[in-house]
Amino acid sequence: MRLNPLPLAPIAAWLVLLAGSATAADPFLRRTVTVEVVERAGPAVVNITTERIVASASPFRRPGNDPFFDRFFEDFFEPRVPQAVQSLGSGVVIDADRHILTNEHVVGQASRIRITLADGREFDATLIGADPNNDIAVLRAETEEKLPWIPLGTSRDLMVGEPLIAIGNPFGLASSVTTGVVSALDRSIRSESRVFHGFIQTDASINPGNSGGALLDAEGRLIGINTAVYNGGQGIGFAIAADVAARVVNELIAHGEVTPVWLGIEFQDLTPGLGQALDLPAGTNGAVVNRVRESSPASRASVRRGDVVTQLDRHPVHTARDFFEMLESVTPGQELRLDLLRNGKPRALKLRAEVMPDSVVTQILRERLGVELVLAEQGGYEVRAVRKDGGAARIGIKPGDLILGINGLPLQGAEDLRRSALDLSGRSRALVVVQRGAGRYHVTIPLV
Repeated sequence: MRLNPLPLAPIAAWLVLLAGSATAADPFLRRTVTVEVVERAGPAVVNITTERIVASASPFRRPGNDPFFDRFFEDFFEPRVPQAVQSLGSGVVIDADRHILTNEHVVGQASRIRITLADGREFDATLIGADPNNDIAVLRAETEEKLPWIPLGTSRDLMVGEPLIAIGNPFGLASSVTTGVVSALDRSIRSESRVFHGFIQTDASINPGNSGGALLDAEGRLIGINTAVYNGGQGIGFAIAADVAARVVNELIAHGEVTPVWLGIEFQDLTPGLGQALDLPAGTNGAVVNRVRESSPASRASVRRGDVVTQLDRHPVHTARDFFEMLESVTPGQELRLDLLRNGKPRALKLRAEVMPDSVVTQILRERLGVELVLAEQGGYEVRAVRKDGGAARIGIKPGDLILGINGLPLQGAEDLRRSALDLSGRSRALVVVQRGAGRYHVTIPLV
């Protein structure tokens, strides 16, 4: 049988027409994974507007250009005018109880917090708790209305190169969507005051206002909270990993803050001379264990005096202070890996962080500051006893004095005292605010 070929021109025209209609109707060509994820998760991302009151300078100015007299004029003659300062950020509703996850730096020191949903609804929000060491805060919307929400996912199975979607409010542009990939995992970034660890690096565009917004994978799981950008670089953004956020969120909802933890280890810095005495290779970094407290997580994990700790949870330890700064971001019950050198040979131990017992808090303050303290009715802690050979005795601290703050942390209760005791680790001196009678003094106490 012989088939007659159809004219080519009509066939071509029909194919073009068919392709055009298929393109318009085929959901797989335009309705991508990104579209579906944004439709599901986007409504749970909120715009956060904060307001804080600051004392601004008076609008009246003294003629001239002498800084000394300008300062004198402002301090003694010009009134300080309270002024409301607003800032913008993002957040994610993470449960049916209207809890909102965001960054601590978005809501820190705010006198009023207001959220706006993608559908236009607006509500005030209350700060439930904040943790500056992890830059995480939890809010709660002040409403009984049902809000769209997405649960925190997991970040432990992320792969470098897999696609990501960021949703937030950069520069106040609500519900902006950007895409990218996982550029790297477990990044460490340094702020003005400390180093943060465990960040997800992504090239999804993150800008001011994105902080606190959602970072989602291709399945729509909330795997990170957008937090920071690299100054001077494009396509380099950082997000807090969901597994870190989950631990902190549980603590903040339960307690309003992250309870400080301890491992029961005390250190001294690894100097070149000490490294030679321990027969370590030149250039070895770490901190030397000089004490392991009884019945502590470290003692149960068989950490020994003389061990040289080189890494905490795979993050390098260069000094004793490095170790304790890393510990500030750890939550109670978190399992940690400790890499160390024992007799020059590498070892890896597992141990679980715990809340420091009150008895150990008292013991550390007695040993290092040289004081015994009791909570005072008028605020702060009263010095009940002073150890004769301690640092407090050397500078003239006496029983009856009030300790109001240690190293910049006001002492308002037991948790503050526990945090202050932990903060003494790795330090050679402490800055203490002391009240005696009507006078208040800042004094430096040498630590033993």
